[in-house]
Amino acid sequence: MRLLLAIAPERFRDEELETPRRVFEEAGIDVDIASTTTGRCTGMLGATTEAAMTFDDVDPDDYAGIVVVGGAGSQDHLWGSERLSALVRAFFEQGKVVAAICLAPVVLARAGILAGRQATVYRSPAAVAEMKKGGANLLDIPVVADMQIVTANGPTAAAQFADTIITKLEC
Repeated sequence: MRLLLAIAPERFRDEELETPRRVFEEAGIDVDIASTTTGRCTGMLGATTEAAMTFDDVDPDDYAGIVVVGGAGSQDHLWGSERLSALVRAFFEQGKVVAAICLAPVVLARAGILAGRQATVYRSPAAVAEMKKGGANLLDIPVVADMQIVTANGPTAAAQFADTIITKLEC
C-alpha cells in the first residue's frame, strides 16, 4: 500500500510530515512526497525532505490516498494550487482516503469536497473563513473523520491523525 504526502516546498509543519510518515512506515505503508516543485523542501522548524515529484507527476491510481501536510507554507503554496485541487477531487471521486492537517484542510474545502461534511482545521481567521466558504461543518476537536475524509487541527494531533488514516485505509 502506498500514500501520497503533499507538502509545501517551504514552511511545512515538521511534525505533521514526520509523525505520520513514521507511523505509516511502521505500519508497512510506503509513502511518496510531492510538492509544487521537486527537490529539497524545508519545514518551519528546520526539517528538510526531498519531494521526488511535482503534483503534475502524480497518478492517483498509484496510491491508496493523499495526505496534505499543513504549516504556514500550505497557505502560500498549496491553497491556490489548481493541480493539487484536481488531485484531491480525483482521490475523493475514486473513494480513496483524502486527509489534511492544520491549515491544509482548506485545500479540501477549495477542492469542493467538504460541502456538508464535518471537518476541523487550525483556527486561523483565514482558514476558518475558507472552510465555511467551502461548506464544511467545523468541529473544534483534534481529528475528524467523515467517510473517507480525515482532517486534523495541528501538530499535536499528528499521531492521532495518522492512526485515523490507517483505520480508514483498513476499511
